Amino acid sequence: MSTPLHALAAKPAVKRAGKTGEVYQLRIDLRGTRNPKVWRRIVVPATIKLPLLHVVLLRAMGWGGGHMHEFTFAQGSYASVEPGLDLPFDVQDESRVSLRNALKASVAFTWIYDYGDNWQHKVKVEHAEVMGFALKHPMCITGQGACPPDDVGGVPGFENFVLAMADPAHPEHDELMGWYGGPFDPAAFSADDVQERLDEIKL
Repeated sequence: MSTPLHALAAKPAVKRAGKTGEVYQLRIDLRGTRNPKVWRRIVVPATIKLPLLHVVLLRAMGWGGGHMHEFTFAQGSYASVEPGLDLPFDVQDESRVSLRNALKASVAFTWIYDYGDNWQHKVKVEHAEVMGFALKHPMCITGQGACPPDDVGGVPGFENFVLAMADPAHPEHDELMGWYGGPFDPAAFSADDVQERLDEIKL
């Protein structure tokens, strides 16, 4: 059950402001994950620009960054358009586009992180509300599941990784344990830890 946005006013991540601002409550689902499904629920300003939203989504999920990304909306796709990047020809420059303008009349979009591993996230606007305060930082409400490690090989690689890490007799257990650097709990999630990462982002 989602938390009403008006209940967020007491959270330390907000500050009173002289004007109202529209915020979106987003649910981010990492497609293909199960047992547990990996998802997050966050709050961001409706006017957040897509490059900053990309950083917010990285921090909310727990990705390390460093890979290409793309936003796909009903009206078109956006990405970071830089010289030398091999992007689809129909991808538009994300640099000055806000989430509200990209959504238009739709309520959901796809955020792709890392074309190689092809991590596809369904992002849905659960609530939109005009509030009497401005967000100082993005906010994490809740979520579930640990984020896969970067470069693990997409959903199939992650499924194998979880199995191998949980079974000392698995032929890849020692290799993956060394690669990851320790045990991995696929059910691990802390909203406080996510909020600490989001607190590093100024809106």
